[in-house]
Amino acid sequence: MARRVSSLLLLLLLGALAAAAAASFDQDFDITWGDGRGKIQDGGRLLTLTLDRTSGSGFQSRREYLFGKIDMQIKLVPGNSAGTVTAYYLSSQGSTHDEIDFEFLGNVTGEPYTLHTNVFTQGQGQREQQFRLCFMVDDLPIRDFRNLESKGIAFPKSQPMRLYSSLWNADDWATQGGRVKTDWSHAPFSASYRGFWADACVAVAGGKTRCGAAVGTERAAAPAGDWYNQELDLTLQQRMRWVQRKYMIYNYCTDPKRYPQGLPAECSMQQ
Repeated sequence: MARRVSSLLLLLLLGALAAAAAASFDQDFDITWGDGRGKIQDGGRLLTLTLDRTSGSGFQSRREYLFGKIDMQIKLVPGNSAGTVTAYYLSSQGSTHDEIDFEFLGNVTGEPYTLHTNVFTQGQGQREQQFRLCFMVDDLPIRDFRNLESKGIAFPKSQPMRLYSSLWNADDWATQGGRVKTDWSHAPFSASYRGFWADACVAVAGGKTRCGAAVGTERAAAPAGDWYNQELDLTLQQRMRWVQRKYMIYNYCTDPKRYPQGLPAECSMQQ
């Protein structure tokens, strides 16, 4: 148990999965909004979201997850994606919810996406780190969030979370601080999803969790439960620091102007 919650790893998961059907998006997800702009295709192995002037679209998982490793292959909006946001996140419910965010902020053709990450604990977020999106494979970690509960820092370990994703217009802030607006002549915009796999502890009736029952649209290469004792060894720590040095463009822990009363306590403890 201690190892499972020793830190929260945010990974850039672009690694290949073995192609062996196990379930389908029909069984694991519900398209929750978009009035037909979200679709499940290819026998349940492909899910697409679209955005036009009228609306975006989104989906959520039917299951709630407490611990585990979740893979998804996401094809972002190609070409001129300025103003669009493809959000992919885990969240519980309520005013004291926990949440783990990935938001892919679109850009003009030829310019890289910005990957916006955040962690909420007990309803408190404002822990943003942003990266220029780089193409990497094999579960390269980009940030971690250590369990510092003994120091009075809340940690997201007790609230099961659903997986959500959405495609929506945010041209008031998403691209270059809102200076570049969505070019609707390129609409409809589309993002697609394949290769979902969750090897996780799933919330069940009575407030309990069931571990060891992996589900998904494709089977992962790693054996079930491989994440259980996963830690950042020295090599992975070095790789993560390299990514942060090379691609990180914003870190809340290095923004003292934002916190005139002092940086959040975890900033001095995460090193």
